[in-house]
Amino acid sequence: MPIPKRLIKFIDSAKIRYEIIQHRTVYTAFDKAKTLKVPEKIIGKTLVVKMDRVFAIVLIPANKNLDKEKLKKVVNAKLKKEGKKLIKKIGLATENWMKKNLKGIKIGAVPPFGPLWKLPTFVDKNLMKNPKIIVSAGDYNYSFRISPAALKKSVPDIIAGSFSRARKK
Repeated sequence: MPIPKRLIKFIDSAKIRYEIIQHRTVYTAFDKAKTLKVPEKIIGKTLVVKMDRVFAIVLIPANKNLDKEKLKKVVNAKLKKEGKKLIKKIGLATENWMKKNLKGIKIGAVPPFGPLWKLPTFVDKNLMKNPKIIVSAGDYNYSFRISPAALKKSVPDIIAGSFSRARKK
């Protein structure tokens, strides 16, 4: 199975329930929703972002786009509470950075488990409202179906907030 062993070991060690879904090759969360014939709002779209010099995993629903300003507000509110320096700029990580630092997974199929790479994980609240969500499993042909509670259990330091906006049609 092309799901990285390290990823399976990680979620098994969290003792969460999950289902592996095999599907045709897809490169986008939008295509995954169409292929699986499920609403886009339950598909998690994983983004790797660079916040000044820090990288992070961000998970939003497939029917939304990332709102960098909203994310910056969520991040800066957390940093302010901790007495840390606020971030000024948010952008997407480059493919080169991801290839170098996210070993064993395919670019565009990043699973939302930041602790695997010692990265903070942010999840949009809209996604967490669903009873089950479908997230990438490190490969273009496999996904995980899990509950939001299972995601929280596997990523205990998860930061939830509202940082997506409606996708333009």
